[in-house]
Amino acid sequence: MTTQPQSKTPADLPTASASTPVNTNSGKDGRGATTIADGVVAKIAGIAAKDIPGVHALGGGAARMMGSLRDAVGQKDLTQGVSVEVGQTQVAVDITLVVEYPHPLQKVADDVRDAVFGAVEDLVGMEVTEVNITVTDIHIPSEDEDDSDAEKAAASTREGRVS
Repeated sequence: MTTQPQSKTPADLPTASASTPVNTNSGKDGRGATTIADGVVAKIAGIAAKDIPGVHALGGGAARMMGSLRDAVGQKDLTQGVSVEVGQTQVAVDITLVVEYPHPLQKVADDVRDAVFGAVEDLVGMEVTEVNITVTDIHIPSEDEDDSDAEKAAASTREGRVS
């Protein structure tokens, strides 16, 4: 564990990087400082984006493949497809997503943008300068998925009767 000097000047405050938390309250009120790690901001943006109707998944093909492997072992990556650049008081967010067919792509992108702006500004307390969205694919539900969903529903109904 490293120790830091007791008094900090503005030049001593952390700057944004992948491993350095960002200072969102310089302690001007004399009660201390608050730091929020970049990963926290990315996770909040990812959660906000996934909650939008029409968003099938976040991330490109390789990221989704790794995400499905993580899901198989019980881990979930809420920052998949999200990158953030965090400054002292501002945040820029880039999101890559897959949209469900037949949702209008521009409407989904606008809804994701609005949700991320709101969530980051409300929960983190930092100004969001931009939210860039890249739609890399659309997901078309196949008959196989519909069949497996029906089979899962039937299996859960059977299990409910047995219990």
